[in-house]
Amino acid sequence: MATDIKDTVHAVEAAAVMRLLPNRPRLLALGEPTHGEDALLDLRNELFRQLVEQEGYGTIAIESDCVMGLAVDDYVTSGKGTLDGVMEHGFSHGWGASAANRELVRWMRAHNDGRPVSERIRFAGFDGPLEIAGAASPRQALVALHGYLAAHVDEGLLPSTAQTLDRLLGTDDRWTDPAAMTDPSRSVGQSAEARRLRLLADDLVALLDTQTPHLITTGPQDDWDRARLYGRTATGLLRYHYWMADTSPARMTRLVGLRDQMMAHNILAVAERGPALIHAHNGHLQRAKSTMTMGGTQVEWWSAGSLVGARLGEEYAFVATALGTIRHHGVDTPPPDTVEGLLYALPEDRCLVDAPRLATALGDTLPAPRTSPWFGYAPLDPAQLADSAGIVFVKDVPHRP
Repeated sequence: MATDIKDTVHAVEAAAVMRLLPNRPRLLALGEPTHGEDALLDLRNELFRQLVEQEGYGTIAIESDCVMGLAVDDYVTSGKGTLDGVMEHGFSHGWGASAANRELVRWMRAHNDGRPVSERIRFAGFDGPLEIAGAASPRQALVALHGYLAAHVDEGLLPSTAQTLDRLLGTDDRWTDPAAMTDPSRSVGQSAEARRLRLLADDLVALLDTQTPHLITTGPQDDWDRARLYGRTATGLLRYHYWMADTSPARMTRLVGLRDQMMAHNILAVAERGPALIHAHNGHLQRAKSTMTMGGTQVEWWSAGSLVGARLGEEYAFVATALGTIRHHGVDTPPPDTVEGLLYALPEDRCLVDAPRLATALGDTLPAPRTSPWFGYAPLDPAQLADSAGIVFVKDVPHRP
């Protein structure tokens, strides 16, 4: 058995990942089982550099606000703004404080400096403007979409004026009340104004679509792409807010599913540019259904990866990441009868595992599922080994204060 497992192990490098796959995928998704560990982001950065230099990948997309990420893309492609500024304002979830994320942005800007536009690598956030405590106001996306259309199509085609949108939106704190996440009665998502905004947003997106032949000739491709992003974001946020006001037992299942739907739509848009590395939590990128316990109730939904994979087939490849220890969070040496325990016994500090071959080597008897004492680490599900193309295993995650 030990010999069989060793035969599935490779160095963590882009060329080895490609050898696991039938062809170069348009989207290579690298998951992580926890957030906030720069050691994992350093590994991601290293892999992305290799994918750019050796495999022709041109974009990295991460689990961060899709609208905020536009500022990062502007900086890495054209030098607009400052590194400090985009780290502060271009990331959600606190990711801008990460030294590894800062190094990624710095390297991308240096790589692009002096290159022609067609050879510059791109950055994207693909999460919606959503946080655990709630969702953003749809104002920014809705106003930006309206402004783009107002500048390029006949005024008579617009379904509303900017003043009407402003009146219906009201103050942003109506939308961002954190109490609405646990108390549906605090949400404005099913108010008369919100219902009207959903219709107007839908009409604006339809207008953007029906005017495509004209719009793609009136300015840079990026302007049209961003208008589409604003449209996806506005309609997605309004839909999310609507279901925040729901009182049925399916409320949380619907909300987590809608978040991943927004992610999936943004990932598919990234795929239109060409080969890209996608990075997020394993639970957002895996092909199988995702599960999470919230408020004592288990929630199950189709992840962004499962939605994208259903559309792209072999053009989407998922590589999970698993860890041995995160001692600063109380995650100690894994039990030897778990997948992580079997991999921990290998001599490598980190390795790439051929997941389908590992599943075959283990046979019909599944290893025991690992239980994490810390809620922030999600162990591998032994039953889902063959659903990923590979597993990046990191033996010990060092603490970086």
